[in-house]
Amino acid sequence: MTKPFLEVLSGHRQAVPPIWMMRQAGRYLPEYRELRAKAGSFLDLCFTPEYAAEVTLQPIRRFNFDAAIIFSDILVIPHALGRSVRFEVGEGPRLDPLDTPDKIATLAPRADFTKLEPVFEALRRVRRELNDKTALIGFCGAPWTVATYMVAGQGTPDQAPARMLAYRHPEAFEKIIDTLVENSIPYLVGQLKAGADAVQIFDTWAGVLPPREFARWSVEPTRRIVQGVRQQIADAKIIGFPRGAGALLPGYVETTGIDGVSIDWAAEPALIRERVQSRIAIQGNLDPLALITGGAALDRAIDDVLENYASGRLIFNLGHGILPETPIAHVEQMIKRVRAYKG
Repeated sequence: MTKPFLEVLSGHRQAVPPIWMMRQAGRYLPEYRELRAKAGSFLDLCFTPEYAAEVTLQPIRRFNFDAAIIFSDILVIPHALGRSVRFEVGEGPRLDPLDTPDKIATLAPRADFTKLEPVFEALRRVRRELNDKTALIGFCGAPWTVATYMVAGQGTPDQAPARMLAYRHPEAFEKIIDTLVENSIPYLVGQLKAGADAVQIFDTWAGVLPPREFARWSVEPTRRIVQGVRQQIADAKIIGFPRGAGALLPGYVETTGIDGVSIDWAAEPALIRERVQSRIAIQGNLDPLALITGGAALDRAIDDVLENYASGRLIFNLGHGILPETPIAHVEQMIKRVRAYKG
């Protein structure tokens, strides 16, 4: 039995594009909210294999997506490196800031992988439950994006604290990046060995970097992770998501060696078709706000994605994560329309 999602990543266009959504296991689902309340804290939800597996499977049961993505968070690596990671309700993550070279010097070089064992166990559980056609995706945060939270101690509008630190103290900042590269490799390898069919590297904050810094802090660390994973699993399928990369995307694709790339909703179609999709699979790129809107506007937005990209290798997705206020009926509308595509 072939998995359409993996077929696309392996070089084979599908007549009907496979579909899944970033953050598909999440707050727009009542069954997720129920389990989240039962789990107590967000990290308890991530690190209780039974719960993490259940929320991973919820959107598959409801929508029959072509891929499940393991329920976890990009900040589990800082947590395993011994940093304090807390999730405040309505506020997002809070960490102890690594905002000076002295503080960075205290960063542990190697993660305690026993702390990440629950993620691997959740993957094994999900793998056993999925049918032969549904792919399973593991993931990590890209070093640049994870570093932005570690430096500031929280998300900021344009991640200025990390950008300033990288300008002022590039050697110290490099230590954070190197540590994240070196620990993300075994983390992704562990996920693939636990049953993931592919892994995605989320660089949510790539788009705030100028070209020189983008090459140094986004592209190069991602390239090293891809190379490191493939040294251990030669045929590992890896997707990158440098959100907001725009015209820098072709260079990112060429340098990193990924099999597929997620694009955000602002990507320019001709550039993507000619210089990105001609080389690798693309994943995206419906605007999550169109999904909230529904109706004719949603139909138009879906048709635009299909018209722009479905003649090549496409995994239909959003241009970023689904938002909590999204009506479930609109998700059903999207899936029905994509699966009815005759291209």
